Amino acid sequence: MVEPARRDEELTVQVPVVTLTEAAARRLHALIREKNIPARYLRVFVAGGGCCGLQYGMGFEDQPAETDHQLESQGISLLVDPISASYLWGSTIDYVEDPAGGFFQIHNPNALPSCGCDSSGSGCGCGSH
Repeated sequence: MVEPARRDEELTVQVPVVTLTEAAARRLHALIREKNIPARYLRVFVAGGGCCGLQYGMGFEDQPAETDHQLESQGISLLVDPISASYLWGSTIDYVEDPAGGFFQIHNPNALPSCGCDSSGSGCGCGSH
């Protein structure tokens, strides 16, 4: 029998740093096959801002750094450095196809919409408006 939690006990939920959707994993597996990529890991990172706030990046690597968060999602081994992890925690990487082509998109629950390049809202291309 499982005893109910007391009211003063905290509930701890483990949230992965980053997860992949099925579409993203399918596209990554296809890229690895098509390009014959020997790297064992996909690094996901955050780079400094510019007018649109944080910029995201991804690239294949052979070895993790000692401080990297290592995880697996949909059969893809992921690496995230500790600084990027603090910004990315709980994010999902998706692959989206539209008439212009396909692209990876990061859905980050921690990101705040911000753009200093066009406060009028007429659109600068950064996707913040």
